[in-house]
Amino acid sequence: MILIADSGSTKTDWCLAEHGVAQKRITTKGMNPFFQSEEEMADEMTGTLLPALEGNRPDAVYFYGAGCIYDKVEGVRRAITRALGVDGNHIEVNTDMLAAARSVCGREAGIACILGTGSNSCFYDGSQIQANVSPLGFILGDEGSGAVLGKLFMGDLLKNQLPKGLKEEFFNEYGMTQADIIDRVYRRPFPNRFLASLSPFISSHIHIPEIRQLVKQSFIAFLRRNVMQYDYAHYAVGFNGSVAWYYKEILIEAAAEVGVKMGTLIKAPMEGLLRYHQND
Repeated sequence: MILIADSGSTKTDWCLAEHGVAQKRITTKGMNPFFQSEEEMADEMTGTLLPALEGNRPDAVYFYGAGCIYDKVEGVRRAITRALGVDGNHIEVNTDMLAAARSVCGREAGIACILGTGSNSCFYDGSQIQANVSPLGFILGDEGSGAVLGKLFMGDLLKNQLPKGLKEEFFNEYGMTQADIIDRVYRRPFPNRFLASLSPFISSHIHIPEIRQLVKQSFIAFLRRNVMQYDYAHYAVGFNGSVAWYYKEILIEAAAEVGVKMGTLIKAPMEGLLRYHQND
């Protein structure tokens, strides 16, 4: 029996599985080793995950998460061992990018992308990531992400580049003023999350030509500045993430316009990870 985790800073989705079949699904708070200590992660698993497992002890753990890079991996591994009693040799700790790659490409080589709050991409050889164009975050990069869509939309809205009346509609729906928005973006923590939270408004107004074009051009920028640095002529491109999922029609249109072949498109990686690890 194995335990697979798909973790972000907000929540962690766990799946206890046997031969590729989910036996139990559990959600706990997010665990990111950049923001949490080994002890804090272990305490979260001990207090929330362990009771939910109801005595089931996995033979191996595959943990995929934001921030699981370089010197952070061993701390996550030790936290899992401490909380669940699983031998460290039977624990794999990997990035959320590898989770996306394994979920959309399986054991075949291909190009994998994440379009969520942020964006990322890689070339994957069927097992591991071989090349990665740095996403650079929502200020310098993250094209096509929820944060960048929110940033572009808000800039156009406040600069009166969108149809008349839309600004007032937005202020009324969100209960905010221009001063409030400036405060959220420039003075409060996690402006990327705030900007990404505007996606439902953008999506509900996607029929407005200026907004649809904004989204499409951001996707084209993502493809040109990231995906097209890989061997996109010979490999399909798979996508994972809420932005890719909810704007898939426009994403498919953008990919066709620049000559990128679409592969698998999913909202979340867990089902693909179950298939990938079904024989483990």
